[in-house]
Amino acid sequence: MSLWLTNWKTDGGGAWSGRRVLALVGHAYAGRLDFFVHPDGQAVQVDVLEVESRFQKRGLASVLMDALYAAYPTAWIDHGGRSPEGTRWWDRYREPAPERNIHNRPPVEWAHYFDPVGVAGQKTRNAYQNRYHGVDGHRSVVYRYGEPMEAEARHYAPQFREPDVQSLDPALHELHGGMRLFLPPGLHRLAHDTAADTVVRAGMLLDHIGYGNLPAAAAWNTTRLEALEDLAQEEVFDTRQHAPATHVTFRILPLANEKLPEHDPKASWLRFMNSPGIDVQLAGMSWRLPDRPWVTHHAAFDPPVAAAIAPQFRQDASPAYLSRYSKLGDLLPGQRAHRSEAPSPYVGRGAEITAMANRLLEGVARRAAARPDIPSRQPQHAEQSAHQQPSQRHPPRLP
Repeated sequence: MSLWLTNWKTDGGGAWSGRRVLALVGHAYAGRLDFFVHPDGQAVQVDVLEVESRFQKRGLASVLMDALYAAYPTAWIDHGGRSPEGTRWWDRYREPAPERNIHNRPPVEWAHYFDPVGVAGQKTRNAYQNRYHGVDGHRSVVYRYGEPMEAEARHYAPQFREPDVQSLDPALHELHGGMRLFLPPGLHRLAHDTAADTVVRAGMLLDHIGYGNLPAAAAWNTTRLEALEDLAQEEVFDTRQHAPATHVTFRILPLANEKLPEHDPKASWLRFMNSPGIDVQLAGMSWRLPDRPWVTHHAAFDPPVAAAIAPQFRQDASPAYLSRYSKLGDLLPGQRAHRSEAPSPYVGRGAEITAMANRLLEGVARRAAARPDIPSRQPQHAEQSAHQQPSQRHPPRLP
């Protein structure tokens, strides 16, 4: 079994970051613990603890929770309310640091992180679940277990303040998004051929994907590693049988600030909303196989490639998008990968160039006709040239 602490991309949480501990048995998903982390890293709120049915009754839930305590060794932890299954599990669980569980401490110590009124409601619910299922639930360590706490909670409620959201600005940061590809066998071999030029291989992948098909539903991150983590998680949760996937990430430059597309920003990632097809400058690509992460291919585009994030719904594609891309996201005939490429100065000017050439030839002929004859030089006599042979050097003779 292995544990993986990674990101959890969820729309909730506000300024709190979503994080996740994944449990894997071999390559199979076995369980997860989803939680939110305060921006200062000193408070954690548990959201979901889940273990797959075939891996239950093996202590895996306890391993996941122990990993959370170890990952944040000084943080307050709010376990929230419990389901019937969670109530029975909690009665068996032994906390490694019960003094950091906010249910065990007075609100004066943690009220600036959590809403005391909401926590009081959680504790009331958990006490009811304990009575209903006939378990102890470690009531001896719970602060004022079973007592009314409404007055104390209201007293400390003004201390609670939600942290300010530090949103990611796509006009200031490069963004990294990813997608999984199931390539035809021939293209798959070429894409992962380390002997071939990476920029050429990236161009082949981009031709296959479509310049206007960058992922619309993906989370766009501040780092390539986060984008690769998203793809690795998608791989874990995809239990279908299929050919080997290729994980591809895209690096786009900051967007033009004058008209940013609709987006939902978080601290280190964002998601574009209702994309009509968003023009971007693609500065690079990376790709790798999920079972060989140590072999990652990188290609940088200089100058950047003019590409687009695909429309979320094809019927809502903007006129600007449809003027450059087909409904499948491919470049239309006559469109170039680099918008900055200057067209040839000779395109469409054949008649003009022919007329100019004719005028030049006519001018040359007129000047030749008006110029007086110039006598040519007399050729040298043969006998003179015979005496002007180049001298040959001979090495000195030694006595």
